Amino acid sequence: MNVRILVTGLGTVSAAGLSLHDNIVVLDSGRRALSACPSFLDTVLQVPVGEVRADNAVLKERLGLPEGRTVTRTALLAALAASEAVRDAGLDRGMLSGGRTGLIVGTSVGGMDLSEEFYGEFRKDGGGDTDLIRMHDCGATTSFVADYLGMTGFRTTVSTACSSSGNAIMLGARMIRAGLLDTVVAGGADALSRFTVNGFNSLRILSSSPCRPFDVSRDGLNLGEGAGFIVLRKDSPGSVGGHEPYCILTGWSNTDEAFHQTGSSASGEGAFSAMSEAMSAAGLEPDDIDYVNAHGTATPGNDLSEGTAIGRLFGKSAVFGSFKGYIGHTLAASEGIEAAFCAISVRDGVLWPSAGFSEEDPEIGMSPMCALRRGCRLRHVVSNSFGFGGNNSSLVFSGL
Repeated sequence: MNVRILVTGLGTVSAAGLSLHDNIVVLDSGRRALSACPSFLDTVLQVPVGEVRADNAVLKERLGLPEGRTVTRTALLAALAASEAVRDAGLDRGMLSGGRTGLIVGTSVGGMDLSEEFYGEFRKDGGGDTDLIRMHDCGATTSFVADYLGMTGFRTTVSTACSSSGNAIMLGARMIRAGLLDTVVAGGADALSRFTVNGFNSLRILSSSPCRPFDVSRDGLNLGEGAGFIVLRKDSPGSVGGHEPYCILTGWSNTDEAFHQTGSSASGEGAFSAMSEAMSAAGLEPDDIDYVNAHGTATPGNDLSEGTAIGRLFGKSAVFGSFKGYIGHTLAASEGIEAAFCAISVRDGVLWPSAGFSEEDPEIGMSPMCALRRGCRLRHVVSNSFGFGGNNSSLVFSGL
């Protein structure tokens, strides 16, 4: 069933701000929202991160939750972004509680932030507040968001590392296309934790300075935290209630390169196949794509692999860039946040420069876009998110 899938609502939380508006203001200014590693992570590492500038007490206050309630940071970030997307789409409680509306949340960290507190206490004396681990499971984040929003229908969780949000959005689109749902709130969230900071450090892929996607001097990524959700709706008479959609989700694909547990092949086969199949699903050719939002983590391997794939598919004059230089790599949340940015790009005809780039890598042989562009006519945009294990996802957003 060839149903048009509209993007009707957006919500984001990141180091750039607690709302989509705040995030766009930072992008427009060209300011990088990275900061020093916060003390609560209790690590000796001196690395920049994309920390959301609000503690859990502030997040609870914004959500109207009692200060004493035990909720993981991932769940708080997810609820804040998802509720913004729902408001933006004009979905009321009746629509949310209906059986034709679903929630799909991507996360990889889950409730790790509070679990770390529990095990710290447990190691000392064998005790600890067990409430701290009740939301450890990734699915607990989804349940919390669903209950907070009053969603009683379909809900599920996707955990495919850094492609989680992309796959959540793709699954939502597939369910709408299959006639199982009419509306889906899809995206993802992850919070900073000691586990992720130290884990990525053990892989030797963290940079000690602000990251530089696709630059010849790039030496690693900056971790971030946040959440991003979009509302997908079946295009039917009266489906958006007078609210003008941002764009259309026209194509999607997930491929599993399975080249390495944490790395991509230098030839970029996984990225190439994900982008190619997503365009094929949308009925598009490479010349139809006006911009590629790259995964662009600023690690030597990822950027070489992805840059090679982009050049092979779109040619060396391809227009592409990365948002990671602004807010860091938010792991499972990255495509949820960046999908919202892409939707704004398509609607408003704006492209933000790729932060941190200064010198082309001769191995890649092409440079990301480095100047703000307004008034662009963006017909179709490809947005990539690639996870560990070679789990590669690409989405295509198209103008109305």
